[in-house]
Amino acid sequence: MNSRESVLLDIKDLHVWYKVYGGYLKVLNGVYLTVREGERVGLVGEAGCGKTTTMKSILQILPPKDSKIPKGEIIYKGKDVLKMNFGELQKLRSKEIAMIFQDPTAALNPVFTIGVQISDVIKYSIAIEERKVHKEKVRTQAIKALKEVYLPDPQRMLVNYPLQLSGGMRQRVCIAMSISSPRNLLIADEPGTSLDVTIQDQILRLLKEIVEKHGTSIILITHSLGVAREITDRIYVMYAGTIVETAPAKELFKNPEHPYTRGLLASVPEISGGGIARGIPGRIPDYLNPPSGCRFQPRCEYATPSCQEKPPQLFEIDKDHFVACYLAQR
Repeated sequence: MNSRESVLLDIKDLHVWYKVYGGYLKVLNGVYLTVREGERVGLVGEAGCGKTTTMKSILQILPPKDSKIPKGEIIYKGKDVLKMNFGELQKLRSKEIAMIFQDPTAALNPVFTIGVQISDVIKYSIAIEERKVHKEKVRTQAIKALKEVYLPDPQRMLVNYPLQLSGGMRQRVCIAMSISSPRNLLIADEPGTSLDVTIQDQILRLLKEIVEKHGTSIILITHSLGVAREITDRIYVMYAGTIVETAPAKELFKNPEHPYTRGLLASVPEISGGGIARGIPGRIPDYLNPPSGCRFQPRCEYATPSCQEKPPQLFEIDKDHFVACYLAQR
């Protein structure tokens, strides 16, 4: 879909299923997603549409017994992650890609101090390349990372336990852990979900600042198109395990083409008092028995019989603007 120059990550036709009592939940249904070097990418959609599953697939941290990837490729720096051995995956997780989860309380171990947890991340990253790990080097690197996320008194912070910190401080620690060693790609999975609005804004601004400073690529998962517009260069809109539209952020807001994208934009309440947001009727389909053809067609007011026969493929309607909808292809 994009120029192959400087492509860092390229996901092609990714399918992910989860095993349940009644069979398989076919969550991801042919996901395509590309991230260039230094690019800020947003992934938006309703809860349960497969955003986190997509990101966990990149790091191969899906539950091994209950998940299955029957088809697809995840190409990172020219290598397929799905074909990597254990050692290659460990290097990928410790040196190349970091993930910030949406709940910092669950992400941090309550029985170890912040210093122990961030030091372990740094030690492992160093040990991948060097045999000997110097304690003072690790401590210096940990303090530097905590300073970068504006945590007060980083040296004291090292001896604190997660439960001694506020939610916003815990999330800053998680961000510090992700940047404590150089990374090429940062995945932020709704990093402000469990925080109040003011702290959420601070965390998102901090992420934007860090990414710009280090030149790191980022994938920001969010429910909010407004947040994606503010922080990212390009936005992918996901519905029920498929990418339905992608475009540069400004272009997507100026010219949304997929009915689902338009529905998301119409769901945003008007501050000026324009009444209750319209929303999108219906709900995400049952992944055990998903609808045939386009997965959005049961909720789409523009659906035609052809929408039930075959799922539409992403079609370029303008430069770097792709839409998976028969309506946009007419």
